[in-house]
Amino acid sequence: MAETGTLRKTALNAVHRAAKSKMVDFGGWDMPVDCCGLTAEHMAVRTAVGVFDVSHMGDIQLRGPGSLAAVQKLCMNDASKLQVGQAHYSAMLYPNGTFVDDVVLHKLSDNDYLIVINAGTREKDVQWVRSQIGSMPGVHVNDFSDYYTQIAIQGPRAAETLQKLTPVDLSPIKNYWFTWGQVCGLHNVMIARTGYTGEDGFEIYIPSDEPTSARVWGEVLEAGKEFGILACGLGARNTLRLEAAMALYGHEISDTINVFEAGLGRYAKLDKGDFVGRDALLAIQNEGGPKRKLVGLEMIERGIGRDGYPVFSLNGERLGEITSGSPSPFLKKNIALAYVPVDYSALDTELAVEIRGQMVKAKVVPTPFYKRPKKSL
Repeated sequence: MAETGTLRKTALNAVHRAAKSKMVDFGGWDMPVDCCGLTAEHMAVRTAVGVFDVSHMGDIQLRGPGSLAAVQKLCMNDASKLQVGQAHYSAMLYPNGTFVDDVVLHKLSDNDYLIVINAGTREKDVQWVRSQIGSMPGVHVNDFSDYYTQIAIQGPRAAETLQKLTPVDLSPIKNYWFTWGQVCGLHNVMIARTGYTGEDGFEIYIPSDEPTSARVWGEVLEAGKEFGILACGLGARNTLRLEAAMALYGHEISDTINVFEAGLGRYAKLDKGDFVGRDALLAIQNEGGPKRKLVGLEMIERGIGRDGYPVFSLNGERLGEITSGSPSPFLKKNIALAYVPVDYSALDTELAVEIRGQMVKAKVVPTPFYKRPKKSL
């Protein structure tokens, strides 16, 4: 990875620019937001296959005989349950139970873990990890964020697309598991059945030099050509994860939102022993739980609830605001996620969103808004 001006760029930056993708500043990175039209990209992932450059994500390795103890202190999920080759969703918390970041933790071996972190929080996360486990024995922290080009191949035809490029049989790899093998002639590539779209898919980790990254990107696009593969940007990634009601740091989770408010309590294993934030979560639980809750909203009346728009009760009381909102390309509805008091969080509760000075009706609906059909290679 390199820097251009004040913006960082991935090893695929020149490829995106040559393809005339629309580029934006995303968390300090020069990233494609739109490659060939958000709706087309979104629908390609829902119905066939799309490919994303997610190399801006960060990667922290914890290695050594003390690595499990370090991970258990840092993260709220129970890493002792992971098998080698397995991953799970988790989060690093502040002592008050709010989010440093949400992460995906991979168990590489018994004394080796990889924490995949968000792009906009990379430096903060690395510093946090070092500050929390600096005095713990037998663990080495390595920031491998710039080592990998991370490519996400997502959609119902993702497995068929990637299978053309690897001798590794992909069919036994279950969701949130990974293996190592040859991809596009490269050896020792991590192949993970993970993603951030609500679809089946894989993320591959290859060396981040520009020629190799460009070659693999091109071969993925060629392999998916018969299925209608599209290169996809951050815009489609956002609408896809919103339909799947997957949290985004700075929106549904942050240092002002706790785990129970975000509806992620199932990942906080309070019985595993101590971890940063556990005492605060136990206190919240003992006090009767959170006072507000993340809910899904569907607009009843005409209007699009965008990020930051205020949410009201029907009698005019301001309740909160939308954290993420957009038209849903697949569902053909206007949807949103918002924090509201628990008393207003029941399904079918009617609320109002203020859109350009007008009160527009919405109702609380189940999440995720979209759930993929079960089937794949």
